[in-house]
Amino acid sequence: MITTIGVVGAGTMGNGIAQVFAQSGFKVRLHDAAPAAIDRARATIAKSLAKFVEKGKLTAADRDATLGRLSPAPAIDALADADYVVEAVIENLDLKRQLFGTLDALTRPGVILASNTSSIPITALGAATKRPEHVLGMHFMNPVPLMTLVELVRGQATSDATMQAAVELAKTLGKTPVEAADYPGFISNRILMPMINEAIFCVMEGVGTPEAIDAVMKLGMNHPMGPLTLADFIGLDVCLAIMNVLDDGLGDPKYRPCPLLKRMVAAGQLGRKSGRGFYSY
Repeated sequence: MITTIGVVGAGTMGNGIAQVFAQSGFKVRLHDAAPAAIDRARATIAKSLAKFVEKGKLTAADRDATLGRLSPAPAIDALADADYVVEAVIENLDLKRQLFGTLDALTRPGVILASNTSSIPITALGAATKRPEHVLGMHFMNPVPLMTLVELVRGQATSDATMQAAVELAKTLGKTPVEAADYPGFISNRILMPMINEAIFCVMEGVGTPEAIDAVMKLGMNHPMGPLTLADFIGLDVCLAIMNVLDDGLGDPKYRPCPLLKRMVAAGQLGRKSGRGFYSY
């Protein structure tokens, strides 16, 4: 039975993942290599839960119970008795492979190790362990407490039992699981990121201003937000990292990252997180 969840990475995605598990009744141990990140994550989760209470979607008692189920884990050893682990660190293959090797040695045999990666091959992560059949992608959408989709990615060796366990877990969280094969970008970013990249090409080539491009996609295509607003929300550095994975993994020129995207990331213009991207914040 899965009762204790380990979450590795206390950034935007990690704290959202920790929150939804804790809200759903699971004990959560949140680890990050930077202890200060865990403190920030707990404050962010408390703020998010407070908003739910204000809107009448959560009682004060449920908020307090959720926070009570969330435990900081400054040392990764605290995840040794976790029943299920979700990794949500930065999009770096070498770092993730090293982490999965550590988790493989630390956790009990049979414990599922899931990655929240948005583009890195699950097969490569599973190969870093002695339990590739128990490794899969569990790609949550941002903001995790609000978005219902969870993209479940089957690696080359992922077992049916592992996939089914993840499906049931996602449903317990109130999410809708959708399975994707282990190709670069999976389904979501295989479609989304080239659209964002093309929008950036349109800015670079003077086809339209960011405002005009976003307005066309919102008003003409009924998108809830324009691609450049979304890129700023995701983080331009994350967009570039995913485009590089698509470019390297698929080898088609249509996945070449836009030079403007590269320049903006090099200049530290990363979107909302830096205060400036295609818009100022």
